[in-house]
Amino acid sequence: MGIATDGTEGRTLGAALVRLRTFRAGAAGAALDVFAIRIAAAAFAYVAQVLMARLMGRTEYGIFATIWVWIAILGHSSTLGFAQGACRFLPADQARGDVAQVRGFLLAGALATGTFACAVALVGLALVWMQGSLLAGPYAGPLLLAALVLPLFTLQDYLEGVARSQNWAVLAIAPPYLLRQGLIMAAMVGAVALGAPAEAWVAVACTLAATGIALAIQAGLLVLRLRAVLPPVTPRYRWRLWLRACLPIGATELAHSAFNMIDVVILSVMMPPTAVGLYFVATRIQQFVPFVQFAASAATAQRFTAVHAVGDAPGLTRLVRMQARLTFAATAAIGLAVVAAGPLLLGMFGPEFRDSLPLLTVLVSGSVAASLFGPGEDLLTMIGGERLCAAITLAMLALASLLCALLIPAFGVMGAAIAMALANVLRGAGMALAAWTVHGIATPVLPISGRRHP
Repeated sequence: MGIATDGTEGRTLGAALVRLRTFRAGAAGAALDVFAIRIAAAAFAYVAQVLMARLMGRTEYGIFATIWVWIAILGHSSTLGFAQGACRFLPADQARGDVAQVRGFLLAGALATGTFACAVALVGLALVWMQGSLLAGPYAGPLLLAALVLPLFTLQDYLEGVARSQNWAVLAIAPPYLLRQGLIMAAMVGAVALGAPAEAWVAVACTLAATGIALAIQAGLLVLRLRAVLPPVTPRYRWRLWLRACLPIGATELAHSAFNMIDVVILSVMMPPTAVGLYFVATRIQQFVPFVQFAASAATAQRFTAVHAVGDAPGLTRLVRMQARLTFAATAAIGLAVVAAGPLLLGMFGPEFRDSLPLLTVLVSGSVAASLFGPGEDLLTMIGGERLCAAITLAMLALASLLCALLIPAFGVMGAAIAMALANVLRGAGMALAAWTVHGIATPVLPISGRRHP
């Protein structure tokens, strides 16, 4: 075919390039918004941890930290994968103009997550009651209040996924990670100032109030914005399709949460509390580094779905490679900054915690190396391969447990750091290879160029 003389092809190509540049600019801007919010939230969390530890003392703070860890693990997994599923299904349905199915998913996700979270809370209380001793000791009040926090936490996690699916990055991230965290800290300081005891049950009560307020604000704003973009049609439900895709994603979320804490769990069994404390502080500061990947995922995961839904394979490949390169560069920069500031950040907890700097360096190195492999996990969960993603995460959880069990006796707390760094890198590599196998998309670190066409 010859070159068009009326300029139609030139205009079409020009419009496509404009759309691509706009798309990339939107992804980059959303990523920066999410990253800035997560950094602010991390700063709030860091200050809150130091404040609460000094305010409550080691025993009460330890109880609160334990309760909060379990709220986070059970809350993220109680969405049954519908939070991530929203980023997969909603953009694709909207790209096809299927508003009925969009409305069906929104309602089904809220119902499923709320119901399951309540069931998990009740089952948890039943198990605690059967165990007996926990409800007779200092954990009684915090546990009862935590059962009320869990459904609210889970619903907010689901709303985050819905907002992310619409590319509303600030609305997705600010309420749970900035507003809620700030309210918890302010409520605790205010409660103690008014005469409440600085105990764990007070901290959990403050968490309950803060989560409820943040959830109400986020839900109200989200409903208003959704009404503006979705016409009122009768919802259509496809439970079998959604559950088949979302449940493996939920299993991955549970495995991922366990993966992030397995080192501390095994250390607490094999090492004395002082060693566990040194390691735990290093992991709290190291968490600043993966925020880059979180921000990139929050800004681009749902865009992978939208591009794939319209069949733009070259555009998807370009977006993946751009995201991978920028994420690695930003992760490396943040990692260097965290290690450089390590002595100061660790010293805030006390001079003895400066000994955690080598641990922090190893953990940060693992996160930076893992970021080389690009968004393989997002590709698997967003456009097909969620079962394989769940299998890889479970396998890496088992590997991390084995490495910790083998290396901790030989190297102490440094063994746990080495084990988790290795497991993080291998997990990133496994996700990247799986994404290449399923979708034929290679991230920059793989010795493969272009896109494999099955």
